[in-house]
Amino acid sequence: MQSVAVLRSPKSIFYGREAFKQVGKEAALRGTKALIVSDQIMNSLGYVKECQTLLEKEGVSSVTYLGVVSEPTDQYVDHSLDLFKKENCDVIISVGGGSCIDTAKAVAVLATNGGYIGDYMGGKKIANQAPVPHIAIPTTAGTGSEATDVTVITNIKEDIKMMVKQPAFMPEVAIVDALLTLSSPKNVTAATGVDALCHAIEAYISKKAQPMTDTFALSAIKLIVGNLLTAYNEGENVDAREAMSLGSLQAGMAFSNASVCLVHGMSRPIGALFHVPHGISNAMLLPAVLEYSKEACIDRLADIGRIFQPNAEVSNEEAAEIAVSSIKELCLQLNIPNLRGWGIDQNVFEEVLDKMAVDAIDSGSPGNNPRVPSHQELIELYRICFDYQLALQENTL
Repeated sequence: MQSVAVLRSPKSIFYGREAFKQVGKEAALRGTKALIVSDQIMNSLGYVKECQTLLEKEGVSSVTYLGVVSEPTDQYVDHSLDLFKKENCDVIISVGGGSCIDTAKAVAVLATNGGYIGDYMGGKKIANQAPVPHIAIPTTAGTGSEATDVTVITNIKEDIKMMVKQPAFMPEVAIVDALLTLSSPKNVTAATGVDALCHAIEAYISKKAQPMTDTFALSAIKLIVGNLLTAYNEGENVDAREAMSLGSLQAGMAFSNASVCLVHGMSRPIGALFHVPHGISNAMLLPAVLEYSKEACIDRLADIGRIFQPNAEVSNEEAAEIAVSSIKELCLQLNIPNLRGWGIDQNVFEEVLDKMAVDAIDSGSPGNNPRVPSHQELIELYRICFDYQLALQENTL
């Protein structure tokens, strides 16, 4: 544990059914014209129009950027920032998944601090000026981006996912309304749900974990483990969706302050080079990475294992194994593929293994892992994940 710990979060967090209705009042407290960053799916579902109507009731006008169609890129940031400036906006609202929220985070900082988003990677440039007020409204239960000071933007020229972490990237307001997640299809529910679980687990086993993040991480794990399959199989189950939204929020608060570890470090290059959605790539890697890390975090994984099987009277070593095997079983039930199953060409994969290992290490996240891999170990771990087989294991413990 760190000797001096800090916990950062949005200034205001609204969560619960129909929390979305707060957006107009919150925007009116911060500006008069909003840029809404979203995508065409959210627009077709009516969420963007509803947001505009709620803003109008409070005297806030708005313009929309609906160009987000994939993992966030520096091109999305440039285009939405240009629109923000052209329309003289003074508040930003993101409505959508992590891609929309991360794009808006970058715009909020660049609008007042200038430069290219990559300038801020690794603290090379510090955002000293207050960002534009940003209200983040997630429509998936997964990234937790509404409660983090991290944005991940792909540099499309270099095929690098740039992870940028500074306090200025924290949204000022988070509005978490589970009703907005009811539209998530099964594959998105699975991917984002395992992403949230990964956030909570990595926050708990991170070398930067601290008592406050432990509290959020363990609570998130309990909520996600207890509700993800229900949300996946019963998409209209509002109780399960609400538990997942709260779990995702808590997981976001946990990892934003405790950092993520090896899974995320390895995941970003896969997303950048093969355009695998972030949640899916995390899910592909999580079981194998936990097996690799297990011996260095037995006690912490044991705590997680006892969430899966709370009545099991077992040793810490056995409980840690329960954690790993239960996560494998969960991913199998959610139809998570391996890298080959996703359709990645093995020859192309082999050609970029060295680059992926370098980029993963450069991200800094693997250094937080209980067991830190060497460059060659990372390459071998990528190879294991390419053909990794999830297998149901009988647990009679």
